[in-house]
Amino acid sequence: PLFIREGRGLRLTEDGRMYALQVRQALREISNATQLVRARPREGELVIATLPSFCSQWLLPRFPRFQQRYPDYRVSIRASLDIQDLRQGLVDIGIRMGLGDWEGLEKKRLFEDKIIMVAAPHYNQGKLPRTPQEVMAARLIRSTESWSPWCEVAGVKEPPINRPGGLWINDSNVIMEAVRMGQGVALERLSVVKPFLERGEIVRLTDIVAPYRFPYWLVWPERELSAGKQHDFIEWMMEEAQRYQQELDSYMAAV
Repeated sequence: PLFIREGRGLRLTEDGRMYALQVRQALREISNATQLVRARPREGELVIATLPSFCSQWLLPRFPRFQQRYPDYRVSIRASLDIQDLRQGLVDIGIRMGLGDWEGLEKKRLFEDKIIMVAAPHYNQGKLPRTPQEVMAARLIRSTESWSPWCEVAGVKEPPINRPGGLWINDSNVIMEAVRMGQGVALERLSVVKPFLERGEIVRLTDIVAPYRFPYWLVWPERELSAGKQHDFIEWMMEEAQRYQQELDSYMAAV
């Protein structure tokens, strides 16, 4: 029996407890399988997984050109950092930063980024730091990213992790909001800050530019690239990356 009567109530027997555990596990697996099926790309849908900051500052401003070229494509963009979504076939194409050493995935390098030091024009009542030494003495907005590449080019020591004060944020979009509000200076990727610079919301503090250590990549599951929507998106992205590189060269030459 699964139950035994105790007074006016019922109590699970050992068999009942085992049965309940098995049923609960089975229901959990059914729920997980259902979510997995629902998450897979629909027929005719192009699912793109990308870094949130890259999506908002680089991809979305250019995306109308893709829609104009392929107006019938239904596109779903997921702001996700999980590489497992690609391995499980939950997305068609991923945009990632890294060294390109992802097992089970095909890849194509988009471009290499650069990092520069920025602040709002009204930071410190408009008295902006202009030398590397002045920048290091300012109120810093940092993430887990190392500042050593920029500091090496600038000829200054990287500020220690345990330095008092400042602000630590783990998302580039939030970092840029803090910078825009005048809460400090930040070292960020040019692909993220360029729109803010062009709108005059932030300014570049020095002429020092350092390479960012992780290139951007297009990645997709092995053996899944067809001549359809994935191929079209990759081709378009490579064109946009080339266009961006030309814009960047002109921008860097002008400043």
